[in-house]
Amino acid sequence: MSDVRKGATPAPAATAGTLPLAGIKVLELGTLIAGPFCGRMLAEFGAEVIKIEAPGDGDPIRKWRVLKDGTSLWWSVQARNKKSLTLNMKDARGRAVARQLALEADIIVENYRPGVLEKWELGYEQLKVLNPATIMVRLSGFGQTGPMKDLPGFGAIGESMGGLRYVSGHPDRPPVRVGVSIGDSVAALHGVIGAMMALRHRDVTGGKHQGQGQMVDVALYESVFNLMESLVPEFDHAGVVRERTGGALPGIVPSNTYTTRDGENIVIAGNGDAIFKRLMLAMGRIDLAGDAQLARNDGRVQRTQEIDDAIQAWCDTHDIDSALAVLQAADVPAGKIYSVRDMMRDPQFLAREMFEQHRFADGTPIKLPAISPKLSATPGRTQWIGPTLGQHNDEVLRALGYSDTEIATLRQDGVV
Repeated sequence: MSDVRKGATPAPAATAGTLPLAGIKVLELGTLIAGPFCGRMLAEFGAEVIKIEAPGDGDPIRKWRVLKDGTSLWWSVQARNKKSLTLNMKDARGRAVARQLALEADIIVENYRPGVLEKWELGYEQLKVLNPATIMVRLSGFGQTGPMKDLPGFGAIGESMGGLRYVSGHPDRPPVRVGVSIGDSVAALHGVIGAMMALRHRDVTGGKHQGQGQMVDVALYESVFNLMESLVPEFDHAGVVRERTGGALPGIVPSNTYTTRDGENIVIAGNGDAIFKRLMLAMGRIDLAGDAQLARNDGRVQRTQEIDDAIQAWCDTHDIDSALAVLQAADVPAGKIYSVRDMMRDPQFLAREMFEQHRFADGTPIKLPAISPKLSATPGRTQWIGPTLGQHNDEVLRALGYSDTEIATLRQDGVV
């Protein structure tokens, strides 16, 4: 195991058994964001995650965004605690290795287009015949069934079809995207939740060798759709189509984004009845605080623009720090809109230890986001940052029973 931690900061003193998923084996088949983010979370809490990558280039995310020595900084996070095994899946010998790993795994995570695994004889139904306890998390744009199942479905498409893009942005402009790959990430979280439910079911029905496995079918658009609050009943019952409202929370007043005198952006959520009154008094607007029509949300909705204009006029006279001090003293929920620069020097982030210090193989220091959620007894931890391509080939293959000679042949033939 010495090569596993090569180039990584040593893990905190603790045994593997302190992690809640210790002993759980995961095979990750897939690239980019949704499937690998799902695998990442399982690895962060102790699962042994073996990630299959194509020889030569590996997961494309290795080359995305900001690079260090040719490898993405994002990779350090997305692949932490994972073992990298290169396999040429076009070669029958590569598929045989993957199938052996799949049959030994507690959970298989994949995000290829429906049908790809079936061509490789790694589909859920194919594996289930050999191991009824198989748990497979399948993440795709549109799910494993339906008329759109074979179409390419990236996170942006899921966000659009699932309803998020339609309500994002300002009413007089086209829809905008959130600044991160939220559709993929939300789908990954659904995958983790589904995996844990399926694992629980397998264990109570007989365990890894005798229990009942199942397929967790996660569609990106459905994962986004699952976040859309009261969208469906509002339309079904009242014919209401929720539209874009900029920085405001529709139908809940006041809850919006405002700009302070020094050009900073601040969110003020004064939408509770008692909170609204405190907000108006803190602003010196006794007239609005005592207005009977504004005592309840339904009355405030009718005068949204007037209230927002009053709050913005008050923000025009305050810098961000003074505005927050006044609002916090009045017990009004408010917060600055943070950049990453703000986060990394913020007392709350620091008190919660939301940054971890690590080092690359060459000794260069690098901070990574800490692991969430925080478990009181068995917290997750970073054991090593994203591995080099094929770093664990020998270790994984030896564990499957391959001799050094056989491994050398596979390497020579381009199978690994």
